[in-house]
Amino acid sequence: MTDLPGDMPTVLKLDDITKTFGALTANGDVSLSLRRGEILALLGENGAGKTTLMNILFGHYVADNGTVEVGTKDGTLVELEPGSPSAALEAGIGMVHQHFTLAENLSALENILLGTEPLSAFRSSRSKAKKHLDDLMARSGLAVDLNARISSLSVGEKQRVEILKALYRDARVLVLDEPTAVLTPQESDTLFATLKKLATDGLAIIFISHKLDEVIAASDRVAVLRGGRKVADLATVDCDKRHLAELMVGKHIAENARDPQAPGDTLLTLSGVTTGSGRDALHGVNLELLSGEILGIAGVSGNGQGTLAKVISGLQAPADGSISLNGDNLTAASAREMIDTGIARIPEDRHRDGIVGPMSVAENLAIEHIRKPENQRFGFLRFDTIAARAREAIAAYDIRCQSEKAPARLLSGGNIQKIVLARTLDANPCVVLAAQPSRGLDVGATADVHRRLLEARARGAGVILISEDLDELMRLSDRIAVIHRGHLSAPDPTEILDRGTLGLRMAGQSKEHAA
Repeated sequence: MTDLPGDMPTVLKLDDITKTFGALTANGDVSLSLRRGEILALLGENGAGKTTLMNILFGHYVADNGTVEVGTKDGTLVELEPGSPSAALEAGIGMVHQHFTLAENLSALENILLGTEPLSAFRSSRSKAKKHLDDLMARSGLAVDLNARISSLSVGEKQRVEILKALYRDARVLVLDEPTAVLTPQESDTLFATLKKLATDGLAIIFISHKLDEVIAASDRVAVLRGGRKVADLATVDCDKRHLAELMVGKHIAENARDPQAPGDTLLTLSGVTTGSGRDALHGVNLELLSGEILGIAGVSGNGQGTLAKVISGLQAPADGSISLNGDNLTAASAREMIDTGIARIPEDRHRDGIVGPMSVAENLAIEHIRKPENQRFGFLRFDTIAARAREAIAAYDIRCQSEKAPARLLSGGNIQKIVLARTLDANPCVVLAAQPSRGLDVGATADVHRRLLEARARGAGVILISEDLDELMRLSDRIAVIHRGHLSAPDPTEILDRGTLGLRMAGQSKEHAA
């Protein structure tokens, strides 16, 4: 927590913000304030209104009602021009998005300077800018090689560049959206140590997160949105995880954890699989998945997880090595053949790879199994059967939509994930590939995803859980392997691992070094 007194001046004030989209109230009379040097955590379910509120703050949306006021350097609150991102930047509001907005082919310095002055002035001003940034880095602890190309930096270093971009523009309010989603535990610890230092120096910070542990550890105050309205605004010292979870969803959330269970026979085997190029390539990967187990794959984003998921799904063939399921060779199998043999996937990007947005909920639920007799006969689709099965899935998985005819693109991220889960798990696959299954989901939706994966394990399926969330991996996995630069370690039983050891391996340290 910061040590600044509670009577510090207010630097941001949102009064009675209301925003509707048709019949949906995204924000209803939301008021929020932030003091100089304060760290505020903003919590809420998917669809609770957090993103809408931040979009209004940044001028991407215009509120139907209410005002946003920002403190000037002399402490006076002035109303922010609505619908103007440039006005928000000018007022000292900076934001670091979960998915970084950096030009990979430019240097860190060039990315920081972009938009601050004409391109023609870049060379003449670089020396002065670098001196200013050296001072910023020394004061903040945000060390980064300014001459390095962004494509060569780690995820944690890229995030530092994003924060430096905001500080270089004299941000007095910094908003971070899911700042630790792609960081190792060590990088997360470093980030929050930096944020506390910045807050001590007077920076006001809002961070959006679904990780309640880091909310408790890093914030001074917590504001909770539910159904578009603020339901709580309280000091962090008065909170605990259970209370915050219940505030977010309005009910008690049961925590899912695996029970001891003896695994069965080998289901899926990868032997010496090599494929791909660049950072996401695989190099001699060996993997063995047993029935009735969850095998966790830990790693920092961009170390080969995406390629591994494509190989197991039949979307990318190995250049070398082999794949077998129950002893049958599937090395050259297509994605359709993988599905037909019982390998189902929950893709990492549910919007791009999990649904066809313009198609209905019912069509998306049936799309991977459209050739089955219950969905078509003599080449003609059985629309009544497809609709009826969709209504059953909507009820069973609590998919919140107007009807089975609603376009899937209109649903929230959590409800899109429920479509993917229903389509994947109701087919009773023998292997479930779950890639980042709870990324960006609130505590309630995450609990539902975990429960479904554990149920698949209990009935004898083998689950490969690829995740950057170590809490998720430790809670669900029977064994955990680490992928780093395309090399997959041998898995260890979860009971002998801890977050620190996994974090070191994710950063490229050997088992011996970690020990």
